[in-house]
Amino acid sequence: MLLFLHIKNIIKSVNADLDHDWGLDHGAWTVTRRMYPDANIPVLQISIDINKPASFHYQLGKELASLRTKGVLIIGSGNMVHNLGKIAWDKIDEVGFGYDWAVEMHQLFKTKIADNDHQALINYASLSRSALMAVPTPDHYFPLMYVLGLQQKNEVAEFFNDKLVAGSINMTSVKFG
Repeated sequence: MLLFLHIKNIIKSVNADLDHDWGLDHGAWTVTRRMYPDANIPVLQISIDINKPASFHYQLGKELASLRTKGVLIIGSGNMVHNLGKIAWDKIDEVGFGYDWAVEMHQLFKTKIADNDHQALINYASLSRSALMAVPTPDHYFPLMYVLGLQQKNEVAEFFNDKLVAGSINMTSVKFG
């Protein structure tokens, strides 16, 4: 509860409220259950307001940055490329298969992250015609905005689990610090 009160105080852009009844979204529990199978850590999930622009989520990430100095692990769980409507079910087991537009955006997103070009990633829709295929809805992309907002100067991006799946989804993970 003390951590929540601290978070509530550092967030200035919105009014943060605690809801014990909502439960965890699949983006939170699918990741944390593998990392902490004994469920022995507290988890606080922040809801994404899909009606707000990417810049809002990036700024909120910046507001949360001080939590890193307090030993709080912050996970932005989503996908940079996430188009469920275009999944190639016949290639689900073909590791690394991606449609041309997915491969293009996968590489472009990683390049922009590595170059610390946050503004380009905030304005992802203007990066390429392929961006809207890769991100038809921003709900899975916005967690990246939080993570980028948390990045400290001179922190280098470390990529892992870096592959495309079923043509239209990437499971790439990025770590700072």
